[in-house]
Amino acid sequence: MNLDLTAEDVAFRYEVRTFLEKNLTPDLAAAGRLATSVFIEPEFTLPWQRILHARGWVAPHWPKAHGGTGWNEMQRHVFASECARAGAPGLSPMGLGMAGPCIIGYGTPQQKAHYLPRILSGEDYRCQGYSEPGSGSALASLQLRAGSDADHYVLNGTKIWTTQAHHANRMFCLVRTDFGAKPQEGITFLLLDMKTPGIKVEPIITLAGEPELNQVFFDDVRLQKSGRLGEENDGWSVARYLLEFERGGGSSAGLEAVFARLQRHVGTDSNADLALVRRIGELSMRLEAIKTTEQRSLSDLTGGQPPGPAGSMLKIQRTELLQAIDEAGVQALGAHAAPYQPDAWQPGAWQPGANVPIHGPEALVTGMARYLNNRAGSIYGGSNEVQRNIMAKAVLGL
Repeated sequence: MNLDLTAEDVAFRYEVRTFLEKNLTPDLAAAGRLATSVFIEPEFTLPWQRILHARGWVAPHWPKAHGGTGWNEMQRHVFASECARAGAPGLSPMGLGMAGPCIIGYGTPQQKAHYLPRILSGEDYRCQGYSEPGSGSALASLQLRAGSDADHYVLNGTKIWTTQAHHANRMFCLVRTDFGAKPQEGITFLLLDMKTPGIKVEPIITLAGEPELNQVFFDDVRLQKSGRLGEENDGWSVARYLLEFERGGGSSAGLEAVFARLQRHVGTDSNADLALVRRIGELSMRLEAIKTTEQRSLSDLTGGQPPGPAGSMLKIQRTELLQAIDEAGVQALGAHAAPYQPDAWQPGAWQPGANVPIHGPEALVTGMARYLNNRAGSIYGGSNEVQRNIMAKAVLGL
């Protein structure tokens, strides 16, 4: 297994770094650095998406025929790593990372021609309609009804924990079209316009005080059946295909950037607690172990081998290390973790003359908000308990 970059990879990394230096503005970099969640406000992500789209780099994982880059596994890894280290704001994954690949895999020629260019440009900003009250991890029990009326579906019910639905103009959604079938056999996958009459979005404020999540209500919402992706009652197949993109891949580069800020702060704090210093060393070793496992997985992918249970292993280790880094950050903040200061989380707060008071060390200003938001990291994208079950079967044969 050769983990060294080739000369071509080194040249590509230089190309990416040069592009980032020229195009990543201070405001956009601040938005990435101050992110308290996986999701950043579209006022920052969409300008960055347009810059990447103009360069042809907005969809590294899409086939080139549909607007992707045609990069290999190593190039995608290098690009993601360099963007994270430069502080580029992460793009919303709902369209580019989930809906887009599903439309490529299951869409009609008309759906592909209509939706894919709009996702690439950012004209369509999507949210995911999966979870419902009582149907989260047990998603097959969902109850949002889609009755049939000639060439329309009529939707009644609700979705919950719908991230950034208040910003989205499009949703991809799982609905129940057959209540008499087995749970997984009566589900249909729909693409819908959030401006359709009968849709109401209610905010859910997170522990960090942010309006990131929502509950979405459907009251006799009429959707043309041309908005269906895949066959009626076969939406579970489309959903499983989508989850491969939600749970697969990834990089520890963003994790590494967050840890580096914490490490620098603790290293320059003459009053740092020795127990915290020792904890930072332990976290550093865990991070190096994850990076090594990523390199092994990347080597397998480059050689045409599937990553196997390493994907589940990495999902667990990344999210649990992220939470451990957040905990250490709160410990480093001490009493400064208590003030609620959302104004200081905005990139504009860091402009000269902004006059926004900041309590505590600047490097950890989002520490408590990140801690609260990232508690969900071990649940979304396939809960860590489910990932451990996958590993138990695939590795231990249990």
